[in-house]
Amino acid sequence: MSEPPPAEQVRLSVGWGRLLFAQTFPDSESLARAMLEEQEGQRDIAIYVQDPHLVVAEAPQDLFLDPSLTYRLDLESYEEPSAYLEGWTIERPRCREDWDAINGIYLSHQMVPVDTERVWAERDSGVFFYLVARPSAGGPVRGVVLGVDHVRAFRDPANGCSLWALAVHKQADDPGLGEALSRAVIDRFRARGRRQLDLSVLHDNEPAIQLYRRLGFQKVEVFVLKNRNPINERLFVGEPPDSGFNPYAEIILNEALRRGIRVSGADPERGLFTLSLGGRSVACWESLTELTTAIAAHRCADKSLTRQIWAEAGLRVPEQVVYESPEQAEAFLAEHGEIVVKPAVGEQGLGVAVGLRAPEETHRAIAEARALSAEVLLESCHPGEDLRVIVIQQEVVAASVRRPAAVQGDGRKTARQLIRRLSRRRSRMTGGESSIPLDAETERCLAGAGYTLDTVIPADEVVAVRRAANVHTGGTIEDVTDQLHPDLEEAALRAAEALAIPVTGLDFLVPDPGAADYVLIEANERPGLANHEPQPTAQKFMDFLFPSSIPQADWHGSR
Repeated sequence: MSEPPPAEQVRLSVGWGRLLFAQTFPDSESLARAMLEEQEGQRDIAIYVQDPHLVVAEAPQDLFLDPSLTYRLDLESYEEPSAYLEGWTIERPRCREDWDAINGIYLSHQMVPVDTERVWAERDSGVFFYLVARPSAGGPVRGVVLGVDHVRAFRDPANGCSLWALAVHKQADDPGLGEALSRAVIDRFRARGRRQLDLSVLHDNEPAIQLYRRLGFQKVEVFVLKNRNPINERLFVGEPPDSGFNPYAEIILNEALRRGIRVSGADPERGLFTLSLGGRSVACWESLTELTTAIAAHRCADKSLTRQIWAEAGLRVPEQVVYESPEQAEAFLAEHGEIVVKPAVGEQGLGVAVGLRAPEETHRAIAEARALSAEVLLESCHPGEDLRVIVIQQEVVAASVRRPAAVQGDGRKTARQLIRRLSRRRSRMTGGESSIPLDAETERCLAGAGYTLDTVIPADEVVAVRRAANVHTGGTIEDVTDQLHPDLEEAALRAAEALAIPVTGLDFLVPDPGAADYVLIEANERPGLANHEPQPTAQKFMDFLFPSSIPQADWHGSR
């Protein structure tokens, strides 16, 4: 009587993911589709892939060729050791505490833990088994290994089996424990009459490779595929670029490497780099790229021009004039009661003074702004929260409320000391990108609360030390994307379209991000994408630059 044929498209769940035996799939496409069914938090592995390049070509942004080696042991010629490791008991897990210990070992090695409920339900199938090692005198589990029987899994014509997920507790004091667990797997499969035992090991895991060679394993040409996911990230992103990049560049570079996009021309000091995929290359200065035209960048940089374009598009903007004389400035102040002074060209909130009510402070603010820009703008001041909306390729990706820097008194330290301490903390948190200037604007804000830089601030009193809510001058930021009113989203899209800019950060003043009222203030042609985590700003940015790199998470309707 002839043997039944092998099973087809075998996906074996082993607790931390699935083993997909490539020889049971009819073609590259079906194997790729099966790999893309990986569950979140799991690690699927396709082994015995005969043509890995063809499978990867089916989903090049989702799959990668694992940098591992496959070793095989001929069980029929295997030589048993003259003596086995003493003092240890190797057996199947007994109880939930054993599984907790197993997962503790795996997590300590940054391996995927086992779904114990699933494994427990399959404990008597014989298709796979976990073995643990514990001291013979009693004690907790100190090592674990997985054995998979290919004959029982898919009627393997090669009469094979495999060894997986060998791990030993980092504080186990016996160097032979890994070998003992491996030999226990070998013994069990020899007893079943299996012919060969395979395993996969990372190419640079030299201690493990030496162990397997000592046991008699020989390297064979067998390939393994995995999914590009956070668990496997270190295997396919390569070495990160120079750590001298600031957080606004790093978030983009990390996303690029995650997708297999090459980084070149790296200049951390200036924030410059080039991204390349296939035949396409894009030069970047953080989130500003060559895909943003010089005209669009100029429209954002010239705040007077920005306002004019928005006003012509029917968007709500503040009253604004270009500063001409002290008399004109005082007349504008008298008309509005409270105004804003800002340089016509600038960024990062430098030279911006908000909430000016007196002629003297207005003239001082104008002098500071003129030191940064030949042209100075006077604007009507509008109450409300400072809202930054990120638009990428006509899609609102993130929205955050930005709040000005403020210090809390302790009854002992002066305002100067509190500001310096907060500034150091903000600088550490942002890689040096945020700090609070000790300038005339800070002094003006303190004076408004009745203090100077040398005043000891009473305990628990919170004092604003800036009026402009800019992250670069010490401000904080809170994500409100899910609260954004549809009218504000529409205004943001119209504002970006009017400027003809693909990537921008738009500044609104709003009474509430969930309300429809707004005033548009400024546009930033190089917004800091890192300020808006956990929103997918870097992912959307990379989708815009390299549409072909978008992960093919959903195959339905795409083929």
